[in-house]
Amino acid sequence: MNPIEIINKYYNPNTPLWFTLIEHSKAVRNKALDIVSNHPELEADAVFVSEAAMLHDIGIYLTNAPELHCHGKYPYICHGYLGRELLEREGLSRHALVCERHTGTGLTLDDITSQNLPIPQRDMLPLSIEEQIICFADKFYSKSRALTKPKSIDNIVKSMRKHGEHQVAQFEKWCELFL
Repeated sequence: MNPIEIINKYYNPNTPLWFTLIEHSKAVRNKALDIVSNHPELEADAVFVSEAAMLHDIGIYLTNAPELHCHGKYPYICHGYLGRELLEREGLSRHALVCERHTGTGLTLDDITSQNLPIPQRDMLPLSIEEQIICFADKFYSKSRALTKPKSIDNIVKSMRKHGEHQVAQFEKWCELFL
């Protein structure tokens, strides 16, 4: 399975949106693969990590985020579950779960209901080591600023704190595990 072929099925190559998605996804993939390489004790599947990291944001085009060149009808928070649905239709159910579970450090049902988020009401937490690695690596890269320049841990924590101390606590656990 070639992730670029799947991306090109849904995105017009060489457009600003395609470029944003590809560059962000490559940066996340490279960070995730560095973690896999530096931590063989985790026994993560490097091929899956590479593919899933490239596809984790495939649902963004369906959202309304003009600053990212996205002109869909859904709020941006929906890109994870929409990406899951898209990849499930492609027969990539394992990859699809990465899409749904990479927001923040994952979303609990309580997060979704207490914040009244417009997404399906179910836990969306990264479970497998591969899902966790990709979710963690994603926190280092923005799609709206310097695409390939990693954010500092302090900036990530500051940003995550707005979404709850449980998000920060999980990120800090991952820092201990993955860095």
